[in-house]
Amino acid sequence: MRGTDYKRTLGQGNHKGFSRSHAFFARIHLDPWLLFLLITLAATGLSILYSASGQEMGMVKRQAIHFGIGFTALIICAQIPPRTFQLLAPWGYLFGCIALIGVLVSGVGAKGAQRWLEIPGLPRFQPSETVKLVLPMMVAWYMARNPTPPPLSVLAKAACIILLPTALILKQPDLGTSLLISASGIMVLYFAGMSWRLIGTLIGTAAACAPLMWFFVMHDYQKQRVLTFLNPESDPLGSGWNIIQSKIAIGSGGIDGKGFLQGTQSQLEFLPESHTDFIIAVLAEEMGLIGVLLLLSLYLAIIARCLMLSAHSETLFGRLLAGSLSATFFTYVFVNIGMVSGILPVVGVPLPMVSYGGTSVVSLLVAFGLIMSMATHHKR
Repeated sequence: MRGTDYKRTLGQGNHKGFSRSHAFFARIHLDPWLLFLLITLAATGLSILYSASGQEMGMVKRQAIHFGIGFTALIICAQIPPRTFQLLAPWGYLFGCIALIGVLVSGVGAKGAQRWLEIPGLPRFQPSETVKLVLPMMVAWYMARNPTPPPLSVLAKAACIILLPTALILKQPDLGTSLLISASGIMVLYFAGMSWRLIGTLIGTAAACAPLMWFFVMHDYQKQRVLTFLNPESDPLGSGWNIIQSKIAIGSGGIDGKGFLQGTQSQLEFLPESHTDFIIAVLAEEMGLIGVLLLLSLYLAIIARCLMLSAHSETLFGRLLAGSLSATFFTYVFVNIGMVSGILPVVGVPLPMVSYGGTSVVSLLVAFGLIMSMATHHKR
C-alpha cells in the first residue's frame, strides 16, 4: 500500500507541475510546443546557413539578430488580443497599399526590380513582406463581418481587396510574391466556406487566362524562367545553370549525404544563391535524403500545431486569420522546395526561417505570434 500511495502521490505531483507549467504559458499567451518547434527550426537554419554561406560567421550573427528581433516581435504580438488586430486590420491594409504605391514612385531598386522602400530615420524594408500579414488580416476582418458560407457578392468584394495589393506588387515586378500574397487572401475565402464549384471555376478561369498573362503581363525574364523550367538543358551555362547545379547537389547527396561542410557544389560555389533561395540543396548534398526528411518533418510538425491552434480560436476572425497564415506557411515551403528540385519554375521564394533574410524572418515570426494570440486569448 505504501508503494502504491507513493506512486499515486508522485503522479499527482507531476500532474500539478505540468499544470502549473501549462498555466504559466497560458498566462503569457504563448504555446510552448510551437515555440519549441520554432526555436529548433531557427537553430537548424543557422547551422545550415553557416555551411551555405561558406562559414561566414558575420552572416550567421546577423541572421541570429534577425531571429532575436523576430522572437521578440512574436512574444509582443501574442500578448495583443485578437480584437485589437481586428480593429487595426483596415488601417494596416491601408498602410500596406500606400507603402506599395511608395515603392512604385520612389522605391529602391536592386537586380532589376524595385521592391524596397527607404523612409528617413528608418531602416530599408520591403513592404510586400508587411502585406503578407495585413492582406489575410484584412480579408479575415471583412469575412468575419458577413455570413458564412459567403455569398457571391461578398466574395466579389473580397476579391477586390486581394487584387489591389497583388496588382501593385506585380508592377514592381515581382510575380512570385504577388501570386503567394494573393494565395494568402484566397486561403481566407477557402476557410470561410467558399464552395468547391466556385474554386474549380476560378482555377479554370486562371488556366484560360494564362495565354493572356504570357503576352500582356509577364516580363521577358519571367517568360525565360518558365521556358527554363520546361527545358533547363536548353541553356545550361545561362538561365538553366541554377536549376541544373541544384539538381546535381541534391542528387549527389544520396541517402546520408557527404557530411557537414563537405558539399562540393556549395563550398566550391557552383551553386548560386546557396544561402537564400537554394539553401535546401546545400542540406540535401551534405545531409542527404535523411537530413531533408528531418527538416520536412519539422515543418510538418509546425504546420500541424498551427492548424490545431487555429481551431482553438473562439472568434471567426481568429480562425480565418490563423488558418490562412498556417496554410500560407505551407505554401512557402512547398514552392521553395518545388522550385529547387525542378518541379516548379524558379520564382525567388526563400525557404522559411532557413534562408538568409531579415524582413522575411521577422514577418514569419510575427505571423506565428498572431496565431498564438488568436488561440490563447479567450472571451471572458
